[in-house]
Amino acid sequence: MMQSAFAPTTVNAENPIAVMQRVEMKYILSRTQIEQLLRAMEGHMHEDQFGLTTIASLYYDTPNYRLIRASIEKPDFKEKLRLRTYGRATKNSPVFLELKRKCCGTVYKRRIKTTLDEAARFVRGDTSGLPDGQISRELKSFRCHYGTLQPSCLIIYDRTAYVETDGDLRLTIDRNPRYRTENLDLTRSMEGTPLLEEGSAILEIKVQSAMPLWLSLALSEAGIYKASFSKYGEAYRRELAKRVLRSAS
Repeated sequence: MMQSAFAPTTVNAENPIAVMQRVEMKYILSRTQIEQLLRAMEGHMHEDQFGLTTIASLYYDTPNYRLIRASIEKPDFKEKLRLRTYGRATKNSPVFLELKRKCCGTVYKRRIKTTLDEAARFVRGDTSGLPDGQISRELKSFRCHYGTLQPSCLIIYDRTAYVETDGDLRLTIDRNPRYRTENLDLTRSMEGTPLLEEGSAILEIKVQSAMPLWLSLALSEAGIYKASFSKYGEAYRRELAKRVLRSAS
C-alpha cells in the first residue's frame, strides 16, 4: 500500500457548484511532460484557491458491477454514482453525493452536500433525507433504476487544479492515483494501490468551449495525446485480472 508523499490543503466544503456541464479530455503524463506543460501554462493559467488537495471518491455499484462493466464498453451514454470527500472524512464533515453522466463526449455532473450517514441511508434505499429539488429527484431516479447498490471501489488521488485567467478553461493534474476495494471507509485513511507508474499523472482538460490555441500547441510540442483512462475502470480491470488468476491456479 502506498500513501501520498504530498501534503495537500483542504478544499472548502461549501463549494457552491452543484451542476456542471462540460467537455473533458484526459491524458497520461510522464514526469517530463508535466514539467513541460507547467512551463507552457505560465502567463495563461494559475492554481485555483485550494492548491494541492487529496480527493477520495467512493464508487457505488450493483452486486454484479453493472455500472462499471457498462462504462468500460465505452457506450455513448454512461453514468456513475460516487461519494466524494476532500481529505479524510470525519463522521460530521460534509461530503458530496455525485451523479456523473457522460453522453456523446459531454460530461454532466449533479451533486448535493450530505453526510456519511445520510449517504449510507440513501444507498440502502431510504431517500427521505435528501433535500427537495431537481438534483435529488435525479438521484432518487438513479437509485430506483439500479436497485441494490453497494460500495465498490475507493479512488484516491492528489489533485492540483488550474484555472484560466480570463475564460472557462479548467485543467487538473492528478498525481499518485490509487485505489482500494477493501476497507471502503472514507474516514480510515488515504492509502491505496497505485494505478500509474511512479512520477506519472493524469491530466484532465475541462472546457465549455474550444481549447485555446496556446494549449493545443503546448500539448503537441510535449507529445501529449488523448488517452482513454478511467480510474475506477482501471481498478476494476486489475481486480478482475486478479480473480481470473486465482481461479486458474
